[in-house]
Amino acid sequence: MKTKTFEIESSTLFSESLIWELNRNFYHENGIAAFSDEMVPHNVTNNSKCARTYANLIFALLQDISLEENLDEPVYILELGAGHGRLSFQILKHLQKLVNASVEKLPNYCYILSDIVDENLTFFLDHPQLQEYFQKGMLDVAYFDSSSTVKLDLRYNKSSIHPGQLNQPIVVVANYFFDSIPNELLYFKNNEVSSCSVAINSDINPNGMDAEEMIDNMSFVFSKSISKLPIYESEILNDILDDYRKLLKESFIFFPKLAMQCLGNFEKFSSAGMMLLTMDKGFHEINNLKNKNVPEIITHGSFSIWVNFHALCAYCLKKGGKIFFPSFSNFHFEIGCLLFFNESENFQHVERAYEQSVNDFGPDDFNSIKQLAYGNVAKLNLIELIALYRLGIYDSSFFIRLLPRLKQLIKTISLEERTRLAQTMDLTWDMYFHISESFDLAYEIAGLYFDLGYYEKALIYFKRSNDIFGLKPDVFYNQALCYYQLRQDKKFHETVMNAKASFPNSKLYKKLDLLDMA
Repeated sequence: MKTKTFEIESSTLFSESLIWELNRNFYHENGIAAFSDEMVPHNVTNNSKCARTYANLIFALLQDISLEENLDEPVYILELGAGHGRLSFQILKHLQKLVNASVEKLPNYCYILSDIVDENLTFFLDHPQLQEYFQKGMLDVAYFDSSSTVKLDLRYNKSSIHPGQLNQPIVVVANYFFDSIPNELLYFKNNEVSSCSVAINSDINPNGMDAEEMIDNMSFVFSKSISKLPIYESEILNDILDDYRKLLKESFIFFPKLAMQCLGNFEKFSSAGMMLLTMDKGFHEINNLKNKNVPEIITHGSFSIWVNFHALCAYCLKKGGKIFFPSFSNFHFEIGCLLFFNESENFQHVERAYEQSVNDFGPDDFNSIKQLAYGNVAKLNLIELIALYRLGIYDSSFFIRLLPRLKQLIKTISLEERTRLAQTMDLTWDMYFHISESFDLAYEIAGLYFDLGYYEKALIYFKRSNDIFGLKPDVFYNQALCYYQLRQDKKFHETVMNAKASFPNSKLYKKLDLLDMA
């Protein structure tokens, strides 16, 4: 029996399809919850290891700029589609440490968190962990739409950045961004290029569906029609297409026309050039673009595609720039650094930083180590766990994933391991950025400190739990136990009284009445 199909949209050019609007609507409808509720996976490139990689490259650029003795203006660092802001916070943390430890005179910098969702921008402006950076002039926020934004309106500083205004290079961070903005879909065969269209269908009636439901239930029918070059107004874009026509015998590819237009717009902001830092799933070598079938559209609440980094590299090179992409095969994602400067050979600190932070051992390698750890977690001892946490630069999400094993091992911990674990937990908290997720990391760390006998440290983290999540019965209970262990009678009784007043129906506190403080 044939299943009834509902047409969501008839055949439309892929770059103009409704799917891009649905993606946009998904993020507008869900805001921060798209990440805090884990609708969209984000830890693969939003972690402390990735953040330090970005920070190392940005710091290297500041070093190269300092050689020109142009230190009067700040360097603006624009993150596109910042989402939940955790990566931005971690980049700032790592970058500040590098700058503070440097003996060189470096230019100041201002990191701009940009997004298309106003709710996210408000979340950044109100976030307590970001206030220090706002007040020091190191952070601002701006609305950014890849299809229309040509100037940046900074909401904290209440100023604007216009084309031609900057005399320092601008840094653009595109972390899992180019995979979610409109792309052309092209088909190459027999030295001809065809533009592809897509019709969207659903096996379920789409009436009343929100963006997430519609994306989850979409199916696609692709069609193609031969186009004649030149297709675009841009000579560079047409040159790239002509190269593909000669290089690809038969293949479908995504063509990042909008991404290249964005890069052109960013270049206009500064007379001194631009550095693009990007991390995403995709391909930068031509061999990986050959013989590709109709590409997969990956759904995960929203949807994403693989990024044609080869085209972005070609665009940069044709503009006289320089590119850095991994010298070795990647297994999870690409990490690129593209320099749009008239004299790109002068940026030797950047080149050295890329070699050390990506080619020697980078985030893609660490992602493989993470998978190894997850698959063998039951075999890990405490020393191995701590080494992994250190290798991950004390990333909180990685810490949480291995936490059940840590709780098992803490029962037989040595004195030396006890000290090192305490240091590890503090460093992990230092890199933690709260994005309104339900998991209470402060409470978990407090519990570990209690088990280790660090009762004063446990109290610090129980308070942090209260600050973030509000008063909870079990936090009161554990705080009272800490005071009991510390023989602080007055604070013990005060805590018990406050607990009973705040949660009069809780039976938890009856156990505390049985404790003897003598």
